[in-house]
Amino acid sequence: MTTTVTLTGTGVPIPSPGRAGAGVLVRYGETALQFDAGRATVLRLTEAGTGLHELSALFVTHVHSDHVIGLPDVVMGRWIQDHVWRTGPLELHVPEGEAAGFVDRMLDPYAADIALRMEHVQAVPPETRLRTFAAKATPQEVWRGGDVTVEAVAVHHEPVPDAVAYRIRTPDATVVISGDTRVCEEVEELSRGADVLVHEACRTTALSGAIAGTPFEKIFSYHADTVALGGLAGRAGVGHLVLTHLIPAPDDEAGEAEFVADVRSGGYGGRVSVGRDLMSVTVD
Repeated sequence: MTTTVTLTGTGVPIPSPGRAGAGVLVRYGETALQFDAGRATVLRLTEAGTGLHELSALFVTHVHSDHVIGLPDVVMGRWIQDHVWRTGPLELHVPEGEAAGFVDRMLDPYAADIALRMEHVQAVPPETRLRTFAAKATPQEVWRGGDVTVEAVAVHHEPVPDAVAYRIRTPDATVVISGDTRVCEEVEELSRGADVLVHEACRTTALSGAIAGTPFEKIFSYHADTVALGGLAGRAGVGHLVLTHLIPAPDDEAGEAEFVADVRSGGYGGRVSVGRDLMSVTVD
């Protein structure tokens, strides 16, 4: 068996053609783990050949809408088709605080729909099988399934509270998913020796003049500058750096090359991929 990492969404809150909302799927054999569920996650998973019934667990990095707006769709979709697949509710692993509160409330708008479906087909209401954990400065195991484990560590996406990154260990690979964060020591340590690091990427240095005095200056301040990210990946000895949550989203290969050049200027000499939806990386 091999470990495969698939980007189910590489976009940001402002829609961009061909880019769904934030999400990453990690598969090892029958284990299928989804990280975040931005807009159109269900469609991207289907296009990637992974049904909702195949998901082993889902993990949320933080409560920003572009990372969770597709979560009710995942839960409702799995519930609706459960009379076919009979896989039961999906475990949702979420940091304590606002993200957990969102999960508690997210199905409220569907109360009438749920009641109608239960009159005709569904025997029980959808269950949000919520598993919460405190966002801590040192890695902690939050899930284990056979030979696969998931660890979480708090990152720096302030003013957003309780944001985390995840490290997935399989028998043949270590994969790290940053979520949204500034470049920080916590992710650097989590990524040390990782085969794949999927990290958000913002061209802060390159665009600093253009964004000065605009709302984007504040937005960029709590995302990961591509130049500094290159330094992090180099120091951590990351095998393959995969850029996602691209700010601004490149329109063509020339735009993608600018992201790569930023990372190289920061000191990273390893393999770099500028993420596109449904891009897959297999760790041999």
